[in-house]
Amino acid sequence: MPKEDADSPSRRIDARIAELGDWRGETLARIRALIREADPEVVETWKWRGVPVWEHAGILCTGETYKDKVKLTFARGAALEDPAGLFNASLEGNTRRAIDIRRGEAIDEAAFRALLRAAVALNLSRRTAPRSAGSRESG
Repeated sequence: MPKEDADSPSRRIDARIAELGDWRGETLARIRALIREADPEVVETWKWRGVPVWEHAGILCTGETYKDKVKLTFARGAALEDPAGLFNASLEGNTRRAIDIRRGEAIDEAAFRALLRAAVALNLSRRTAPRSAGSRESG
């Protein structure tokens, strides 16, 4: 196997899931599958010394694991509608929002996929939005 394959972000995420070997790994694996279902074009990356990150036209969310939870932080979550009330952490900021999943908790999978698709749409809208009136013009 070529070195880049073994060190690819997807392989690193595979290894993290296996290394956890408990409910956190199972939860991270399920969330990863939901992300891939919601956005088949998602790109997996590995940042900040070991954090799985899912991107499409920018960061969608991260998947951090702690002793007592799996934390899914949406980079621009404060700008997303959350009719199902999935966001339950990092609610005080102006930009990010997070979903903490603890042992034995389930996530509304349809609502999660919808939230992820909304994050993709938001990222794509930023990419195609016209420059603000404050951008430099010659004249």
